[in-house]
Amino acid sequence: MLRLFRAFLKTNQQIIDRIMLYMSAIASLIIIMHIGYITNQTAASYFDQTIIWLFNIFGVLLIIKSLRIVASPEGFTRFHWAEMLLSLYFIFIILLKNTSFNLSDGVFYQPQWVYIGIFGVFLIEISKNSLFFDSFYFNPTLLFVFSFLLLIFFGTILLLLPKATIGPPLSLVDALFMSTSAVCITGLSVIDISARLSAYGQVVLIILIQLGGLGIMTFTGFFGYFFSGGFSYKNQLMYTELLGEKKLGSAINTLLTIIFITLVFEIAGAALIYLSVDAINFTSSTERVYFAVFHSISAFCNAGFSILPDGLHHVSVRYNYTLQLILALLFILGGFGFGIVLNTYQFLKRWLINVYQKVIHKKAFTYKAWVMNFNSRLIAWTTLFLLILGTLGILVLEYNTSLQEHEGFFAKLAAAFFMGASPRTAGFNNVNMTLLSFPAIMLIMFLMWIGASPGSTGGGIKTTTLAVAVLNMFSLTKGKDKVEIFKREISQDSIKRASAIIFLSLLTLGLSIFGLSITDGNLDPLALAFESFSAFSTVGLSIGLTPKISDGGRLILAAIMFIGRVGTLTLLIAIIKKTTSKSYKYPQEKVLF
Repeated sequence: MLRLFRAFLKTNQQIIDRIMLYMSAIASLIIIMHIGYITNQTAASYFDQTIIWLFNIFGVLLIIKSLRIVASPEGFTRFHWAEMLLSLYFIFIILLKNTSFNLSDGVFYQPQWVYIGIFGVFLIEISKNSLFFDSFYFNPTLLFVFSFLLLIFFGTILLLLPKATIGPPLSLVDALFMSTSAVCITGLSVIDISARLSAYGQVVLIILIQLGGLGIMTFTGFFGYFFSGGFSYKNQLMYTELLGEKKLGSAINTLLTIIFITLVFEIAGAALIYLSVDAINFTSSTERVYFAVFHSISAFCNAGFSILPDGLHHVSVRYNYTLQLILALLFILGGFGFGIVLNTYQFLKRWLINVYQKVIHKKAFTYKAWVMNFNSRLIAWTTLFLLILGTLGILVLEYNTSLQEHEGFFAKLAAAFFMGASPRTAGFNNVNMTLLSFPAIMLIMFLMWIGASPGSTGGGIKTTTLAVAVLNMFSLTKGKDKVEIFKREISQDSIKRASAIIFLSLLTLGLSIFGLSITDGNLDPLALAFESFSAFSTVGLSIGLTPKISDGGRLILAAIMFIGRVGTLTLLIAIIKKTTSKSYKYPQEKVLF
């Protein structure tokens, strides 16, 4: 035994990591099969014993690896901290399970803690191998598209497992639809999530929402950087293009900032939601925490999924305007985009420091030009205009119809604000959607088409596209050959991209409605158009038609959700090969309009 231990200490670190990667991958699959598929009690007990044995083996391996780290401090790098902390976690759980010491009434005896440990090992080991791009060449845009397809595929498999549902398993089409809706953060659902999905199925759904909201490449890059200790030059080039950064070195900071902002807002949102809901509506504090976490992630990622039977129109939260305002704040921030959120933070931080220096130290204000950059200003003003338009439009059009159940002007105003902001890719509803008037439906379809802002978790053509198109229209009517705002000129490339995005969006929507009219021509054409807009803009609002659509229609909507999430222009860029620049120019001609 001593010889075996010494041999292990002398073994190459890469070989050990490879062994642990394969073992943890197999163990993770066993856990997924156990909690999602195995229904036989005898087989389940064997799986339990196997998982415990694997957990103990990983604990021993991690402890030995930690001893190796301590014995060679010159090799102590960033990812070793994660392994040592995970080793302490394994020691803690193993000691509790093998001693008579009882902690927190046996809370840590639950199998979930064992699963977390094994998934933690798999996460660390796969993160070390996630930055494999040095050996291959990938088109970053194509890799971005492929990552979503891969996530949808795995989500479909997990939702097909028998224990993911209450009652009979989902059909392949329904599982694919739900997985696509979650990954593409849409929120359209062909089933009642609260009644059909088990706790396991709901957890799978919220994980898909989180990964889809930020993009699996963001998570892969974050954990790969964190556990591997850095990015190679090729990795930095790829993530610089994926994140739209101009500087090579800023990609890493942007990646870390995105993850940090997301976690901060989701944790804060979950805490506020927990405090805003009445404990009497839940059977336990655990259920209340789960409700808060699920809706916080769903709101910030602009997914619009809810575990309540009627969504936010459920009687328990229909008149909880505090909860609705918290959710609205979350999905508005999520729809702003990480860039503008960070830029706003820098702006507020600078003003707070100025105020502090002025009040405490009597120093003069120090001004810095363009703390709020051009894109942040454009997005902020466009978003403010759309929020006012949506709120006033819903308030006026629905005051005596769907808003009638909300008593009092301020209650109606709060409900109208929520419904005016939600169509811009959030997808929550606090009114009966079937009671909406035709003008309100048209307004919501317009807001859905515009969507959120670039760099956010939302879809649609984006607020900047609308702003550039409107500014270009006014410039043409005034006879100007330049598009200007905030004392800046918008580049011709931006104007061309805005025109292309608008044309492609209308083409996609037209083809979607045409396809649905073939597969589901017996249904209301307006409702089919509404579903198409909702799917393309990854909103999730429905006027009650989604469960009635045929399998062919569901496949069309799933395809539209995917196209809307990755972007029509992005999809074309990934598929079509770029042409090389030519050194000559053709004579220009004027086109008649």
